[in-house]
Parts: sequence; structure tokens; C-alpha cells
Amino acid sequence: MKKKLLLMFVFGIVSIIQAQEKNNAIVLELFTSQGCSSCPPADELLDKIKKEYKNENVYVLSYHVDYWNRLGWKDPFSKAEFTNYQNQYANEFYSRSVYTPQLIVNGSEHFVGSNGIKTQNALKKYSTSRTSNTIEFKNIEKGNEEIFIEYAIEGENYDKLTVALVIDERVTKIGRGENRNRTLKNTNIVAERVILSSKEDEKKAKIKIPTWIKPSDKLSIIAFTQDQNLKTTGVTATVL
Repeated sequence: MKKKLLLMFVFGIVSIIQAQEKNNAIVLELFTSQGCSSCPPADELLDKIKKEYKNENVYVLSYHVDYWNRLGWKDPFSKAEFTNYQNQYANEFYSRSVYTPQLIVNGSEHFVGSNGIKTQNALKKYSTSRTSNTIEFKNIEKGNEEIFIEYAIEGENYDKLTVALVIDERVTKIGRGENRNRTLKNTNIVAERVILSSKEDEKKAKIKIPTWIKPSDKLSIIAFTQDQNLKTTGVTATVL
């Protein structure tokens, strides 16, 4: 009887630990550009983190901003909406300006994205952070032009849900600008995204597939919730 109780106790502890691990999550958002000479080291660091953690409680996203395009090279992945998103963070951090490469951790702190020491310290710091929301994909259907997603979210402490279509990696030969004649590798590139309010009655999302997506591209969906101050409250991902 005692042995049985001991086994039940141990099993209960293991279950609690597994549940806690499942609710621990770190979202790294890198604001970068192929036109920025300081960005390649940050892109490389993000790639190393992705390979090390493989979306197991650490999720990375790369947003390509458009304000470097004026220097002669138009980043093919850049979007004004990503620049606007970075400016939203600047407001939250009371920053007077934006910069690249900027790495934001769980929407809570930021620093230069190529700083390996600060990145490792942040990964350690947030490794025990608990998420207040659990996101589950119920169904995903990939068409030729759009992806249809049904999802469920547990927990009420969030303001919006971001659903991002992510390209695993791309290698680009840069012809002009600060990185001219260099070959750059970008990781977990956000190709498209949709923002959904917590007040959405139907837990459904539809995301367009950009026409420049290649058949050889490995795609995934990363979805994460944020509160009104852009703090991360939950995250999940799936490979398409």
C-alpha cells in the first residue's frame, strides 16, 4: 500500500513538473534588416537559438523592418507594419527611437540582438516564467492562397492574439547597400501575420500566403497572446 501511495505521489510530482514546463515559454522577437550592416550577427545568433531549442519553450521570430530600404537595397521580407509594430514597443519602453538589430524578450525587455551574453541571461531569467494563456490549434487547412486555422485559448488575461506565418530560413545574395556582396541567412522570417482581438467570438483565423513564398520553403505557424502592454502571455507553434 505504501509503495502504491509512493508511486502515486511521484507520478503526481512528475505531472506537476511537466505541466509547469509546458506553461513556461519564451518568445524572442528580432527586428532586423538585410540593409543593416550590424544585423547579420544577430540573425546568426537567432538561428543558433532556434536550432538549440527547436521551439521547445523558446520561440523565435524575425521581423524585417523597412526603414533601411532607402540605402540602396530593398529587403524582400520587409514590411511597414513590422516597423509600426516596433514603434509600438518603443512606446511601451518609453524609447525615443527604434534601432536594429533589436531583440525583445517576452515583450518585457529589449537589447541589441547580437549581444550573446544578454541573450543567454534573458533565456535563463525567463526560463521559469509562467504563461497565463494556453493556445491550442484545433484544425489547420492549407490552401493555395490562404491558411485556415481553428484554435482555442484557455485563460482570460490577454488583449490580442498574433498568428504568424513563418519561413524556416532563406539565404539571400545582397547586391547593394551596407551588406552588398554578402550572402545572408535569415531565420524564422515572419512572412505574414494576422492580429485577433480577445473579444473575437469565433476562434478562427485566416492568413494569406504571400505570392513570393516558394514551394521549397518550410513553413510554420507561431501564435502568441499579449496583454495590453504587449507582454507575452502564451505561445504555441506547429509545422505546416
